[in-house]
Amino acid sequence: MDGKPTWHKSTYSDGGSNCVEVRESASSADVRDTQNRELGHLRVPVSDWVAFLGLTR
Repeated sequence: MDGKPTWHKSTYSDGGSNCVEVRESASSADVRDTQNRELGHLRVPVSDWVAFLGLTR
């Protein structure tokens, strides 16, 4: 493993057609639609990502 962040399916995905993938680094989190990867991803600062996760748990 080279230490680069890798994409993984979000634990909040339902396993059906509503899935997102996430890759996290020390400075940001990237989020993309599993079924539409070619459309790109959203990048958010890690502090915002942590705050978001805190609201969804």
